[in-house]
Amino acid sequence: MFMNESKGGHPGYSKDDIDHMRRAMHLSLGVGFLMFVVKIFADGITGSAAILSDAAESVIHVLAVSFAAFSLSLSLKPPDKTHLYGHERISFFSAGFEGAMIMLAAFYIIYEAIRKWMAGLHLENLSEGTFVIVLVTVINAALGSYLVKEGRKYHSIVLDANGKHVLTDSWTSAGVVAALILTQLTGWLPLDPIFAIVVAGNILWTGGKLIAHSVGGLMDEADPQMDLIIRSVLQRESEKYHAQYHGLRHRKAGNRVLVEFHFLFHQDVPIAVAHETATKIEEEIHKALPIETETISHLEPIEGHDEVHTKLKGKEL
Repeated sequence: MFMNESKGGHPGYSKDDIDHMRRAMHLSLGVGFLMFVVKIFADGITGSAAILSDAAESVIHVLAVSFAAFSLSLSLKPPDKTHLYGHERISFFSAGFEGAMIMLAAFYIIYEAIRKWMAGLHLENLSEGTFVIVLVTVINAALGSYLVKEGRKYHSIVLDANGKHVLTDSWTSAGVVAALILTQLTGWLPLDPIFAIVVAGNILWTGGKLIAHSVGGLMDEADPQMDLIIRSVLQRESEKYHAQYHGLRHRKAGNRVLVEFHFLFHQDVPIAVAHETATKIEEEIHKALPIETETISHLEPIEGHDEVHTKLKGKEL
């Protein structure tokens, strides 16, 4: 078996890596709460449905990031007696929860926009409100891009999903800015709730993708690109050592991938040599993948392989 270890006790991460990811998540939580307060202020001085919808999305964002921070902390814990494969799969739950919260916010935005439209629109202090939301948009765009970059750097689903949520928040704010500017230029007040509804549609799309990614991970959906890389390595190494392979399986477990395969040698190859060769092949797989790997190989002889399995299956029947 080939598996990377780190000084921090977690496969593939150093203590500095873990501290860096935690700081990034804490930054996201702090900025998210600050942006919520700013948007509530902007809504209070304008009465805009678009700004209120943006503030509502921020409430969901703070809740989602709080859960994401917990998920990140748990996912970074090393394997223990009750979780032999580690805790990384909480990442998929976190991404799904964040996606669900985003979609919940979108439905609320649509409801609130329609309610305000039907009740009668009244807007004021739009210039001041627009300035505030422009500032929010820039901050969230910078933070979201940073979180997505860090998520991809450390192969953290939690950070990546949170970064995409923040970017969605910035797009929401950008839509609000457009609505406020056009409303001021045209004087047509219904533009405000219409833009809120359009932005909500974009939020629904982003949330749906996060949920789909979460479900795919929990159901061990295969990554075609990763499968191609692993098979190309095994094919190359099989030809190099005049061997064969079968029974390949792999799945992502949060920030790492688990790989299993059977490697078949000719029966005249000593077991010690076969084991050393298999270990080298496992390391080649690790080098080829852009993510930490835990690889397990099962050694078998080529000669008589099928007969043994046929005989055992016959006994089971």
